[in-house]
Amino acid sequence: MLGEYRISGRRAAEISASIERAVGDGALRPGELLPPMRELAERLGVNPNTVAAAYRTLRERGVIETAGRRGSRVRSKPATTARELIRVEVPPGVRNLSEGNPDPALLPALAGVFAAAAGEGDREPVLYGHAPVEPGLARLARAGLDADGVPDGPVAVTSGALDAMERVLMAHLRPGDAVAVEDPGWGSLLDLVPALGLRTVPVGVDDEGPSPDDVRKALADGARALIVTDRAQNPTGAALSAARARALRTVLAGHPETLLIEDDHGHHIVDLPLHALAGATRSWAFVRSAAKAYGPDLRLAVLTGDAVTLDRVRGRQRLGPGWVSRIVQRAVARLWSEGAVDPVAVAARYGRRRDALIGALARRGIAAHGRSGMNVWVPVPDETGAVARLLHAGWAVAPGARFRMNAPPGVRVTVSTLTEDEIEPLAETIAAALGPAGGPARTYA
Repeated sequence: MLGEYRISGRRAAEISASIERAVGDGALRPGELLPPMRELAERLGVNPNTVAAAYRTLRERGVIETAGRRGSRVRSKPATTARELIRVEVPPGVRNLSEGNPDPALLPALAGVFAAAAGEGDREPVLYGHAPVEPGLARLARAGLDADGVPDGPVAVTSGALDAMERVLMAHLRPGDAVAVEDPGWGSLLDLVPALGLRTVPVGVDDEGPSPDDVRKALADGARALIVTDRAQNPTGAALSAARARALRTVLAGHPETLLIEDDHGHHIVDLPLHALAGATRSWAFVRSAAKAYGPDLRLAVLTGDAVTLDRVRGRQRLGPGWVSRIVQRAVARLWSEGAVDPVAVAARYGRRRDALIGALARRGIAAHGRSGMNVWVPVPDETGAVARLLHAGWAVAPGARFRMNAPPGVRVTVSTLTEDEIEPLAETIAAALGPAGGPARTYA
């Protein structure tokens, strides 16, 4: 137990920090058993309640888990170990399909819109006390939301979708609260939730979105928030269907106090209609990012929601960064108003690449998923082996461990830059990597 590492501290915060530091730097390994609370309290000369509080904090942050009389031990995948570190080192000459980036050839040119936005800033500089949201961007965003059936609400601008989600979660929840999240789901979000001191509750996903039964159970068991990806779900490509949206609305009607957060990062790269859940609960937020269609480096998302949520988010934002650069906001507004991206054409390009790979895999007896967006999810019997064999054959794909909690193993293939000539060789290599029969057909729910 613990090897050579000595836990230190006199207060609960100091003790929990000592343990979390050790987990982060590897001095305490996954699965390692921690001392019983009374034993550690005697060793440190503190009240057992102090150690109990420290362990409770660590459980809430997802660092340790407790199994009754079997004691507390470091989680097998501690929250302090970022999923972004679960990645493939891609050597020179290997085709990299692991990063989840959009096709640079489909992104709009930025020089002209930024020059125009900067010129406007020269004429009318934005100073302290000015409005945090560019009026033109707010009008365009609200018009798009109205057209998609998202309920009326104020508009805020954040530094990307993850920034928006963090602010909304912190506006309503407290450490220890449970958040229902998709599994498989966005790796950065699965890191963020425990980093905020919240608990993740996985809900299964199929091609039409989160499982209503899983969501119902999570909310009945006390989850206070639900995060749903409407389209282009990462990593599976799922998209909410009309029927699934109705079913989820029925579930949410029984839990009106749930905080609902929707992520529509697939905006302008997906040709499937939006079936929003917004408004199904009293507290809700809808996030629309510019990253996939217009470029990740813009770091901009628009956010709407109920008045209380948006007031809390904007109030806290004023005490931090204040606002997202109005120059960036003006540039994005110009991109939108000038039609710099043709959403139908972009969605069609990604769709052809997804469908071609899924079809090529199906001809080899391999079930794969990708209803929308730029990723294909391939269930595999042996994730580590599949990734390694593909890498050896010249293809880098993302390990499913970056995106899942309880879901079965899989790999994510980003098809955004895949060429027609690469489809068949890639499918053949995946089939070979999974074995003679391509591995058992499995769903990812």
